[in-house]
Amino acid sequence: MSKVETETAASAKGHAPDESAPGPDTSRSWVQIISAQGILIAFAVFLLGFGLFSDRFLSFENMESVLRSSSIIGVMALGVTVVVLSGNLDLSVGSMLSFGTVMVVDLHDKIGAAPAMGVMMVAVLALGCINGFLVGILKLNSLIVTLGMLSAIQGLTLIYSGGQNVDIAPSTQSTTWFRVFGRGDIAGLDMPIIIFAVLAILLHCAIAFTAYGRRVYAVGGNPTAAVFSGIRRGRVVFSTYVISAACVGFASIILGSRVMGSQNNVGQGYELLVLAGVILGGTSLLGGSGSIFKTVVGVLILGFIQNGLLLMGYPYYAQWIVTWIVIILAVWLDIAGKRGRLFSPIA
Repeated sequence: MSKVETETAASAKGHAPDESAPGPDTSRSWVQIISAQGILIAFAVFLLGFGLFSDRFLSFENMESVLRSSSIIGVMALGVTVVVLSGNLDLSVGSMLSFGTVMVVDLHDKIGAAPAMGVMMVAVLALGCINGFLVGILKLNSLIVTLGMLSAIQGLTLIYSGGQNVDIAPSTQSTTWFRVFGRGDIAGLDMPIIIFAVLAILLHCAIAFTAYGRRVYAVGGNPTAAVFSGIRRGRVVFSTYVISAACVGFASIILGSRVMGSQNNVGQGYELLVLAGVILGGTSLLGGSGSIFKTVVGVLILGFIQNGLLLMGYPYYAQWIVTWIVIILAVWLDIAGKRGRLFSPIA
């Protein structure tokens, strides 16, 4: 007789069901809820907390400023999220941003804005194809490959520019339509924010609601099972690096358009900020778990932490310490959600 039938029979005879039987593990369910929705809870807590300490924090102007400053990191984080979902890493995005920005700015006055963007996108996608071939087809370790590409692309940037910073001619900076991507607006909303939002919506739909997205999750969650299911793992991984490179290309256009110039190392350190935003969004570094939407929230948390601490008068280095603490908490909750407990028993 099943447990339900036993309890029903007991109730029919006027007896209460046996309360000594073990009930649901409430601690495990709370851990799972926090792991699944902790990023949204943390986002609300950060907004409320900083809003209480600073009157300017929740103002429209400040919110727009944070969104605008987070757009470049956010656009890059969208592509890196797809890579991480497949169970890999991409640490080359910072150097790739330097290369793309230097190229599009340098070519602007030589061949025009539209051709410059086209040539830059092709070059950046080629770098993404190299990453994808080495990791997806040759099955090399993604950490080692992209760490090596970080140095190689930075060297390529210096070779291309001859070690010199590049700028769009001052006479054309105020007249070129290229400026719209970094300085323009539509209906009062800054163009970088619009580009970030549109790309986030497109990639979220592609990952969450299409067969391609299911293949990415499958490859990241269980590569062996994915291969036996008929999924071509190499092609999927290859495509994720192409998507990541495309997002870096869009970020290069935004950055070049905003600054109207570029230094050779302008993207240095961005790979860590991007990865921090992805981790804060709850995307598992083990692959197969996460979402584009939560990466957007993670990037915004990163931006609001930095902005809130500055408004409260804390020095710049305090941002890194607080960000580190939040990242550790995010990784801890991710692992806790997978093992079903907050703490691992001591052996």
